[in-house]
Amino acid sequence: MSQTLAPPLVPPESRGEQPPAQKPVRRRGSRWLRRLAIGLVLSAAVAGAAWYAVRGYRKIVSTTNEAPIPTAKVLRGDVSLSITARGELRGGNSEVLTAPLIGGAEMHIIDLRTPGDKVKEGDVVVGLDTTEQEYRLSEAEADLAEAQQRILQTKAQKQANEEEDRYALLKAQADVRTAELEVRKNPLSPAITAHENDLDLTNARDRLKQLQQNIANRKATNDATIEIQEAAAAKAEAQATTARRNIEAMTLRAHRDGYVSVRQNTTGNMLFFGMTLPLYQSGDAVRPGMVIAEIPDLKNWEISADISELDRGHLAPGDKVAITIIAAPDRQFHGQVRELAGTTGPPWNRHFECKSSLDDPIAELRPGMTAKVVITTDQLRGVLSLPAQALFESGGRTFVYVHSPAGFTPMDVKLIRRNETRVVISGVSEGQEVALANPTELANKKPEASSAMKSLAK
Repeated sequence: MSQTLAPPLVPPESRGEQPPAQKPVRRRGSRWLRRLAIGLVLSAAVAGAAWYAVRGYRKIVSTTNEAPIPTAKVLRGDVSLSITARGELRGGNSEVLTAPLIGGAEMHIIDLRTPGDKVKEGDVVVGLDTTEQEYRLSEAEADLAEAQQRILQTKAQKQANEEEDRYALLKAQADVRTAELEVRKNPLSPAITAHENDLDLTNARDRLKQLQQNIANRKATNDATIEIQEAAAAKAEAQATTARRNIEAMTLRAHRDGYVSVRQNTTGNMLFFGMTLPLYQSGDAVRPGMVIAEIPDLKNWEISADISELDRGHLAPGDKVAITIIAAPDRQFHGQVRELAGTTGPPWNRHFECKSSLDDPIAELRPGMTAKVVITTDQLRGVLSLPAQALFESGGRTFVYVHSPAGFTPMDVKLIRRNETRVVISGVSEGQEVALANPTELANKKPEASSAMKSLAK
């Protein structure tokens, strides 16, 4: 059996051919190492972020738990009790300019000076719309002229009637005398003629008597007609005079030199909590008797301030007042309480007006300037006092939180006096340290803060 031998292998290079391109061999081990390195880097980043988050959370919790409670010490010394309020500068004994009392109809402002304008005696401050009053004046004047013409006509007619009556009366009297003369002839006249003469005399006398009665009645009627027309004329003249007076009264003038202070518009406006009413301006409606503006007396300044009802019992006329005008902060003014008005306002904001004098005014002051007043109500010497926020009230108790090694303990005290910043008390010792905040409330807030931080950390 013969065996076929394979031809010998000859490299392609020896045959002059190019060897075929070989495909790169992928190594599975290098890809796995690359993924492992990326995973380790991401894990390290997450672990670092978590570490920083836990560290920040611990720091916040530590700061919250270790936040100190503010405290103050009981001090003994002199305490000046005062009340601070913000007020408005006004002139004392102000000249009030009110809408005239001309009936129940509203009036409208057509001219009004700007607040703070300087005016002299006789200058117009407020001008009200006089259209209706001018119409009434023209009607009254027309009625007056018509009544006067009717009076003249009635008087002329009366004079003509009197002339006619006088002539008729003379004729009737003459008829009576003629009839009397005819009656005298009766003895010589036939009986029937004498009887006719008697009848003529009786008729003449009756006509004279009736004419005299008619003249008297006509005269009374004419006089009554004239009186009625004169009354109508007097009424029309009174209406015209009233209209002229109203027109004059609707122009409000200053009776002294000074500055204009415009009042707030309360006509038809409802005041809500925290709301400030606008000032009167041209075009606004105003009811009769309402105050529109005023001219303060610049020789007698005063400060008007609203003060809480709680401080009413601590004030009295004559208390000293330190005044700072906002427009003149470099100068301190002085005065004293002059008048305390009644308490007004809603239940949640009861207050009263306190008027204080200004004893040392300067020429630069103007009505309406804002002022800060500090009223000294009392001077207590050698008393124990604390900041006002250190005193707590609950369930009819008045107490403070006294610091001790075991923490803060509530201690009942007696309140003697208080103002906006300090309280005068008894029942504690000088130098004792008390809390300026409620420790119980702060302790209750800590778990809430911790739970919030934990939720953030998750």
